[in-house]
Amino acid sequence: MIHGVTTSSLTEAVIQRSKRMILDTLGVGLIGTTTEVFQKALQYSKIYSSDISSTVWGQPDLRLPPLYASFVNGVAVHSMDFDDTWHPATHPSGPILPSLIALTETLPAPTKRSGLDFLLAFNVGIEVQGRLMYCSNEAKNIPKRFHPPTVVGTMGSAAATSKFLGLDQSQCREALAIAASYAGAPMANAATQTKPLHIGNAGRHGLEAACFAYLGLEGNKQILDLESGFGAFYHDYNPQPLPSLQAYDWLLEKQAVAVKRFPAHLGMHWAADAACAVRKHIAGDNKLLPVNNIHKITLKIPDAEYINRPFPSSEHEARHSFQFNACTALLDGAVSVQSFSDHSICRPELKELLGKIEVVHPSDNKPNFEKLYCEVSVTMTNGATYTERCNTFYGHWRNPLSNEDLVKKFKSNASTVLSMDGVEGIVEMVNKLEDVSDCSVLCSLLRLRNQTTDKQEMALSNKS
Repeated sequence: MIHGVTTSSLTEAVIQRSKRMILDTLGVGLIGTTTEVFQKALQYSKIYSSDISSTVWGQPDLRLPPLYASFVNGVAVHSMDFDDTWHPATHPSGPILPSLIALTETLPAPTKRSGLDFLLAFNVGIEVQGRLMYCSNEAKNIPKRFHPPTVVGTMGSAAATSKFLGLDQSQCREALAIAASYAGAPMANAATQTKPLHIGNAGRHGLEAACFAYLGLEGNKQILDLESGFGAFYHDYNPQPLPSLQAYDWLLEKQAVAVKRFPAHLGMHWAADAACAVRKHIAGDNKLLPVNNIHKITLKIPDAEYINRPFPSSEHEARHSFQFNACTALLDGAVSVQSFSDHSICRPELKELLGKIEVVHPSDNKPNFEKLYCEVSVTMTNGATYTERCNTFYGHWRNPLSNEDLVKKFKSNASTVLSMDGVEGIVEMVNKLEDVSDCSVLCSLLRLRNQTTDKQEMALSNKS
């Protein structure tokens, strides 16, 4: 499939959905360059040097070897858990887009790739992730053992970069075999500063696997068919044949991705929407929430241990806490980028609300992004109870963000780092990406820095 599929296979729906994913991922990656964990990854990667270099997003005076540009940009994409999510559960764009962008600047002039070539490689990487996950029922639920982007994301990056580099069929097979030996990271590091490294490493390792395959390194040619191969990651892995290439049936054609409105684990968006709806009963649109008049808050959520965090103490734990996001939405009427600052996390009134929560795991509430729901009930001291349930939040693939809201999110994120010329230029270029003759020009826009952020990033760098 990787070698044989062509641009003619791309449908209009796939092109449009993938362009939305690309724009959103660029935005969350750009705002992610402002984080402490990105600065740490950047400092680590600076120890490497090379004659061949690629752009670090939002850093006009700094370039890194392609592998490490892919790594730090991938870390930026997931540094705030703001990137897209698919079903079965994974973050599909983050492991792929930084690697492809890093490659666009490294190819010699005669072999420059078009925007349509770029879109094809991107969609090959998305497709490989989806196809592998659909071979397992375990993969369809919120993960318990491995973080999915480190498994299927690594394979997707290898597939995408192999396609972009023009590897032959045998080399593509070897790239996947090599990538499988880079794959996997335990869920125990969720809600820590290490989790963003999962995305950075997935992209970098997939690119490295493609480079090794190009140089002739060999792996097990049956890696995708063996229980001891890719089957090692999923107990019920059952490989399935691919559809015909003659009229390829893309998974992205059938189901779009979820685009997040605020930077937190996807499950938090159900909790936030349900809590915002309850708040309107109690405080209306503009009034302060009467915290002292609240007796009890009941959350009906799926049983998923790593996102059940009653009293988070860091931004990364808060991004993975049903309790925190429900209480923040109750208190403020929304969850935003600013909700995860140290000041917001430590508010006495928020801690008071957290202390009033009771969690219930109904048997019908499955830890599955296609099936889960969140119900929030607030009981007042006078005995009144207000309940709202969210089955599908705004931004889910069943209720996708409008193009207007997606572009608004991108501009809000990207403008924290880039000049308005860069922000507007990226929107325009991604919108017409299928018509661009040389996709490497995107990198020049990613270097148009907003100078007002320099002092903020210097402070972060000094802190880390």
